[in-house]
This record gives sequence, structure tokens and C-alpha cells, in this order.
Amino acid sequence: MSTSSDEFSSPKTLSSVTSSAASSPSAQYIPIHCKSAIHNVSGIFPFKRDINVYRGCEHGCKYCYALYSHQYLKSETELAGNAAAAGNYYRHIYAKTNIAEQLEKELSRPGRKKELINLGGICDSYQPAEKEFELMPKILELMIKYKNPILISTKSDLILRDFDLIDELSQVAFVNIASTITTMDEQIRKLIEPKGVDSKSRFRILKKFKETRAAVGVHTMPILPFLTDSPENLENIFSKTKEIEADYILVCPLHLRGQTRKYYFDWLQNQFPHLYDPVRLLYKSGGLDEAYTSRLYKETVGPMLQKYALSTDYMKPVIQNVSSFQVRQTALSDFY
Repeated sequence: MSTSSDEFSSPKTLSSVTSSAASSPSAQYIPIHCKSAIHNVSGIFPFKRDINVYRGCEHGCKYCYALYSHQYLKSETELAGNAAAAGNYYRHIYAKTNIAEQLEKELSRPGRKKELINLGGICDSYQPAEKEFELMPKILELMIKYKNPILISTKSDLILRDFDLIDELSQVAFVNIASTITTMDEQIRKLIEPKGVDSKSRFRILKKFKETRAAVGVHTMPILPFLTDSPENLENIFSKTKEIEADYILVCPLHLRGQTRKYYFDWLQNQFPHLYDPVRLLYKSGGLDEAYTSRLYKETVGPMLQKYALSTDYMKPVIQNVSSFQVRQTALSDFY
């Protein structure tokens, strides 16, 4: 995914914004102003536009691919008076306090198309900072006003606070609500996603949104080799996905690139030292071992998808509901 690095206000604008300590002792919230709300993205996604309400994420997921994102913030961090925060993705959370005002300017431009917009490609829009800043209700109100289709993926039950707004939006525009669910083992879940809600709660969230007109999806992404790839764990997830009648499920093994690679291996060595060498061996050539991936899909994922008659076509709800979207056939290979 690519996003614009020219995202933040000039020094003159930032001079009026102050850093503040977070209510949580483990994180610091830093209010900033953004120059634009909507950004272009590239890749195999059902959307080409993205909004990130925050930069950085408190959920602390050990596999997070977005660790790179703070590298764009060095100059802005210095301007905000907190140069030491650069690169600290989990503990320094940048809140774009003017994002609703900027978003309305962009949504109201003459001739603008109602394109599908993803909320939170870099971080979770409903992470703990949202309790303090309450930026999402204003954004949802604008999406209702302009009848704009959206996707939201979250690991937080805070999204239920905005249930009525999302329900209202789903009556006038396409809405997709998804949640990442990697394991039903709560002990492991607490280690790999320490500040997300438990997996059972994530299923309850999705089931609740089935009461609206929104499409709902389960993202079993990533599958962590030797940690969450057991047939028992995956069957628990797939069966629950069927039970709540989710519209689709996405399944993808762990990719390790850039900063995430080192961070994940350091964490693995600390928490699961007996898995460190076996997992390193799977990624010795950079990407995940092809034989492992093939075996995972052929022996476990594929048969279970058939057993529970689950769709992996996350594009289908979009194609059926968003007129501006160009039809593209998807394949399971898109996700690995």
C-alpha cells in the first residue's frame, strides 16, 4: 500500500498544536493537523482511497506491517516538540484533530465521485486514543451527509459506540465492517495483539452489524506459522465465521518485510524461543517458504473453506453495491 508522505501541516500550522500526555501510561497522544484527509493507495484492494484518522496504533500487534509509517513523521515530530517519538509506532499516537474539517472540504468538491473509502489502512480507527479524541463520529456523519461508501476494519469493540451512525450510513451507502481474527486461543491472542479485544468479542461485533445493511467480513490475516496455523485453531475460526453468517473470510499467512521482520523475530525469540529457528528457516529466502504456503492452503485452508461453504470473494459485496468500482475477478492466490 502506498500513501502520501506529504500529509501534515506546515510548521506555521503545527506551531499552534501542542503535545499532550496520554491518559494511558503506556502511550502518548500527540495532536497534529493534516493537510489532506483522503489519500490514494495502490495494491490489490477493493478501494483506491484511504483515510487514516491516527498515525501509530496502541493495539501493539506483533506482526503489524505498518511499523514503517512513522518514518514519514520525523520532521513533523520535531515540529511538535517530540523528536524522540519518531519511529515509536506503538507508544506515540498522532491524532489528526482537524481531519473532519479537511474531509468535508474534500467530499464537497464539485464533481467528486462517491468512491469507496477505507478507514484505517495504517492503523485502527477505534484504538484507545479514539475514546479521548472522538474523531470517528464526525467522520461518519460526513459519510452519511455525502452518502459515501466505506470500509472499516477494527479489533476494538469501541466501534459499537457508533453503531447507530454506521447503521444509518448503511441505509444510504455501502458499508463493510471487518475484524481481524487470528486465533481463538486467548493466551496467544494476548501476546500477539495485547490491546485488541478478545476474539469472541470480535465475532460478537460482526454479528451485531449483521443487524444493519452492512457487509461483514473476517480477516484471518496473518496466520502465524507454528503459532496460529493449527487445524484446530483455524477450524474454530472458520466455524464461527459460518455461524455468524459473515459475507466473506480472508486468509493469508504472515509476510515479513522491513522493520516488521526484525521486530517480529526479536519478539518471537523472547516469547517463543523454541520457535525462533524453525520460523527463521521458513523465511530464510525473504518471503515465506512456498512449500509451507502450498501445504497450508491445500491441506487445511482449502478443505475448511469447502466444509463451511465460506466465500473468500471480498470484492463481491463491493461490486454489487458500489457502482464506480471496476469489476475484477479475485483468486485465493491474491492473498499469499
